[in-house]
Amino acid sequence: MGTSKYSPEFRADAVALYHASPGGTYASVAKDLGVNHETLRTWVRDAEQAGRPGAVEATAMDKENRQLRARVKELELEREILRRAAKYFAAETSW
Repeated sequence: MGTSKYSPEFRADAVALYHASPGGTYASVAKDLGVNHETLRTWVRDAEQAGRPGAVEATAMDKENRQLRARVKELELEREILRRAAKYFAAETSW
């Protein structure tokens, strides 16, 4: 395979620009950069498969969010159980 005329830094910047463009299409971002849209699509796909740090951080953050939401549900259930128990024992000990 021949040498590429685009540096790895340019490719990484192009991928970052695509991800930072809300509603941007491959064609629109590629046109702005002066590259073929299929080339940009390939770079984005390769970056996602390689697990770039940005993608790993998002995945780790999603995992942490799921764990924290599960913990919140567990604590809410425990609080509800304790609230009901306190209400039960308060009614039982009325003098």
